[in-house]
Amino acid sequence: MQRTYDPSSSNFRSRAELDAWLGDDHEQVLEPDLPIIDTHHHLWRREQGEYLRDELFADLGSGHAVKATVFIECGSGYRTEGPDAFKPVGETEFVVRTIPTGLDGPSGGQGICAGIVGHVDFRLGDVVKPVLEAHIAAGDGRFRGIRHSLRWDAAGIAMFGRPFPKGLALDDNFRRGFRHLAPLDLSFDAWTFFHQLDELADLAGTFPDTAIIVNHVGGPLGVGPYSGRRDAVFAEWRKGLAAVAAHPNTSIKLGGLGMLYYGFDFYKGEHGPGSAELAAAWKPYIETCIELFGPERALFESNFPVDRQSCSYRVIWNAFKSVTADYSAEEKRQLYSATAARVYRIAL
Repeated sequence: MQRTYDPSSSNFRSRAELDAWLGDDHEQVLEPDLPIIDTHHHLWRREQGEYLRDELFADLGSGHAVKATVFIECGSGYRTEGPDAFKPVGETEFVVRTIPTGLDGPSGGQGICAGIVGHVDFRLGDVVKPVLEAHIAAGDGRFRGIRHSLRWDAAGIAMFGRPFPKGLALDDNFRRGFRHLAPLDLSFDAWTFFHQLDELADLAGTFPDTAIIVNHVGGPLGVGPYSGRRDAVFAEWRKGLAAVAAHPNTSIKLGGLGMLYYGFDFYKGEHGPGSAELAAAWKPYIETCIELFGPERALFESNFPVDRQSCSYRVIWNAFKSVTADYSAEEKRQLYSATAARVYRIAL
């Protein structure tokens, strides 16, 4: 049965439906002793199903040596009372309750949610400083930064109903709020589309003391008006990414390619793809990022459970490891754990 999906919809298949589609995962784990920090996953309660400790640990138990993870904001657990500006602090409180500090993971690591990246509305300007301080206080020593989506597209491509205005990274009010990150030793996770990378480069140049992490390889779209234009999008994406990489305060996450926004149609198959198939499709994007940023500024992410639309947790890390099979031991150490440990201040 062929499956269809509207990339602008939040209607993911349920976990049970995905389990049936993915089937029994018989792939042998590649390089099972290679330490990994998964730099991007979520926790949530949604109509489509929960992704909480049990579901996360089921994925982390896939056989890969995941020693630590970083939680990235997704609008979960917000406070329902009090000032609106402080409501996102509830998400940090939710993560700390769900994953206590030092909780042993399935592969032996005690760094599950060792880093927490929350949300604040930078458009509030200087009001955000006490909100950031409240996140830090709530984070039990694990709060590392903020993600504020910059995504905008003329075709209306969005995600989870959270589109933002055009040119947000250039907005004066946004920047008045943004300037409070560096003094508090907080980083910025940037979720942007490929045609907005020049704006992100401008932001990085204006705030050279703020660490900026590009999410999901910089958003090379492949749906809507970008469908069938992969080569043209790739060229524009690469040019924009080079402008961002020119700023030494930037780094990039290698992942998110399992999202349907990028135009890969693995979800149409009768069953989930294997790692070799994914690696062949994703390799040009991953290797371009590593070429531009270097292993010392590139870090892998699972983006689970979102990327579970396309593959299992075991398969996604096998795909990454297939892409980097010929890299040196030191390059792999940086890409899979060392860069992440430095960027998110995680002790392995």
